[in-house]
Amino acid sequence: MEYLDFEMPIKELEDQLAKCFDIGKESDVDVTATCQKIEKKLEKAKKDIYKNLTAWQRVQLSRHPNRPYTLDYIKALCGDTFMELHGDRSVKDDKAMIGGLGKIGDQSFMFIGQQKGYNTKTRQYRNFGMANPEGYRKALRLMRMAEKFGIPVVTLVDTPGAYPGLEAEERGQGEAIARNIFEMTRLKTPIITIIIGEGASGGALGIGVGDRVYMLENSWYSVISPENCSSILWRSWSEKEKAAEALKLTAEDGMKLKIVDDIIKEPLGGAHSDREGTFKAVKEKIIKAYTELKKLKEKELIAQRMDKYENMGVYKE
Repeated sequence: MEYLDFEMPIKELEDQLAKCFDIGKESDVDVTATCQKIEKKLEKAKKDIYKNLTAWQRVQLSRHPNRPYTLDYIKALCGDTFMELHGDRSVKDDKAMIGGLGKIGDQSFMFIGQQKGYNTKTRQYRNFGMANPEGYRKALRLMRMAEKFGIPVVTLVDTPGAYPGLEAEERGQGEAIARNIFEMTRLKTPIITIIIGEGASGGALGIGVGDRVYMLENSWYSVISPENCSSILWRSWSEKEKAAEALKLTAEDGMKLKIVDDIIKEPLGGAHSDREGTFKAVKEKIIKAYTELKKLKEKELIAQRMDKYENMGVYKE
């Protein structure tokens, strides 16, 4: 188990609890009462820490190395029914963007999302979850396929941003993202978007236009990362915590600003602390959203989606 800086008090108590259990096993001393005291302290420490997280601490949790990624969610939701589809039919298959067909119960969905790696080798293979233009074009190809066969789309957003390399710009990174946004606004099938980790900049928006947009409790959604915002405004990453607060990037901020439709609660300690509980909550939200959206006719669906995004940012005195 890896711990973040603000989780160190929890680590200390868990280490104390482990030592207490070891003493009880290795000797005849009754340590039950002592262990119970430590457990109570541990529970209180967890509640105090996780119920009062700052924006920057939520950003840290969204990047936790043990946090589940897109394929983890898909495997948990679909089991063996998931069939991954590859390529944009133009350049290549972008490993940072994955997609394919899978079933939740008897209902088929087209799943699309950014995939990060678990170690150095897989992070390089997945390009750290930063898709190239061909990744967004693959996503659009799959969305059009879903539209053709009347299959709802589920997008799982988890990216530090679209790949900013020269070769990506040469192949039309901006155009690919803009095209996706344009096409998603008028796609004739339900789109359910869930931000499961990082939701940064156009890289997130390229698959982030949905009839229902949800955020996991410890995810973030913003035009720029706190570090990059800090480097622009203060010429240093040192003010990243201040930048995180100013950007209003948390799930609660998204709800207040009417950018997202609801927050998916995470288990105490974050999604990685209870993966099964997180997967269950996401599954229930997808099923509920689809049950509501499937009742709408195509014209109603598109009209509501267009109205949703046209009303964002509208200010009335």
